[in-house]
Amino acid sequence: MLRITDASPPAGSIFQNGRFRPDRWETYMESVCPGAARLCREDMAEATASGKFTWEKDYLPVIEAVPGDGRLEELRASFAAVTKGLGRRVRERFGRELEADVILYLGLCSGAGWVVELNGRTIVLLGIEKILELGWHTRDALCGLLYHELGHIYHGQYGALNQESRKDGHRFVWQLFAEGVAMYFEQELAGEPGRFHQYDKDWAGWCGEHFVQLLRDFDRDLPSMRRDTQRYFGDWCDYHGRGDTGYYLGARFVRELAENIPFDTLVGLDTGRVWELYRDFVRRHARGRFRALFSKAGTRRAAEAVRMDFRAFSLRSIPKMFTSYPIVFCISLYYNKYNWLC
Repeated sequence: MLRITDASPPAGSIFQNGRFRPDRWETYMESVCPGAARLCREDMAEATASGKFTWEKDYLPVIEAVPGDGRLEELRASFAAVTKGLGRRVRERFGRELEADVILYLGLCSGAGWVVELNGRTIVLLGIEKILELGWHTRDALCGLLYHELGHIYHGQYGALNQESRKDGHRFVWQLFAEGVAMYFEQELAGEPGRFHQYDKDWAGWCGEHFVQLLRDFDRDLPSMRRDTQRYFGDWCDYHGRGDTGYYLGARFVRELAENIPFDTLVGLDTGRVWELYRDFVRRHARGRFRALFSKAGTRRAAEAVRMDFRAFSLRSIPKMFTSYPIVFCISLYYNKYNWLC
C-alpha cells in the first residue's frame, strides 16, 4: 500500500536567522527517512564534481529561499489533496497495488521528485526546495510530478526498470524509455494523454513542432553523451532554450509503442529489445520526414527514384546519383542518413 507523509520541517528547526544549518538538517533527515541524508550528499557531490554547479551559487540560495516563500502552505495543501485516495485510483486504472512511501521533505536540490530504495521500502522523495523553485506547487503540477514518480515505481515493481548497459548510448536510450514509461503512467492516471506536468502548452507545442529535429539531435548526440554533457533530461539542461525535452521524446516513444504492445508487457522489456525498438522509431520518423519534404515539393516520383538508387548504393553509383539528383544527393550526404531511405 501507499504510505503518505508530509515531513515539512517546522519553522526554525533547520534555519537560524534565515541561514541554513547543515547539522540541523542532518538530524531532521534522519528522523524523516534514515539514510536519505547520505544519498542527498552523494548526489550533490557528484553534481558539483562536474564543475558546472557549486554549493554557494546553485544550492544554498534555493534552500534558503524556502522559509520566506509564501507558496509553501499552498504546496502543503496541494500535497494533501493529490495524495487523498491515491492508492485506490492506481488500482482502478492499472489493476495493481503499489508498495511505497511518499514523503514531502526539504532536501539538497536532488530533484523535485526522486525515487530511492531505503530500509526495505521504495520511497518517493518530493523536494520542497526544488518544487518551489520550479513553480510546481499547485495541485495540478504536483499531481503530475507525483504520478510520474509512481510510474517509475510501477515499472520497478511490475517490470524490469533496474537494468544497465555498458554502452553509453544504450544507457541514455534506456533512460529515454524509462522516462517515457513514467510519462505514460502519469498521463493515463490523470486521464490526459497530452499532459506534460513540467511545462505549459507552449513548451509541448514547441516540442511537437520540432519533434523530428529533436529526435535526430538526440540520436546524433548518443555516441558522445554523458551525464554532465547531455541536454535532454533535467530542468537545468538547454536544448535550444528548453529544458526536459527528453521527457517529451520519451513520452512520444512509449505512447507509440503502447499502440501495439500492452503496457504490462512494455514495462518488462530488456535493454536490448528497447534499443531495437528505438532504432525502428528513429528510422520510421526520419524517413517520414524525408518523404514529406518531397511530397510538399511535388516530386515524390523523384524521391522514389533516389530511394531505389540508394538501395543499390555503391561507390561507382555516386557520379550517376549526383548527376541525376544533385539536390537530393547533397541533402542526403549532409544528414548522413542513407538508412532513412532504405
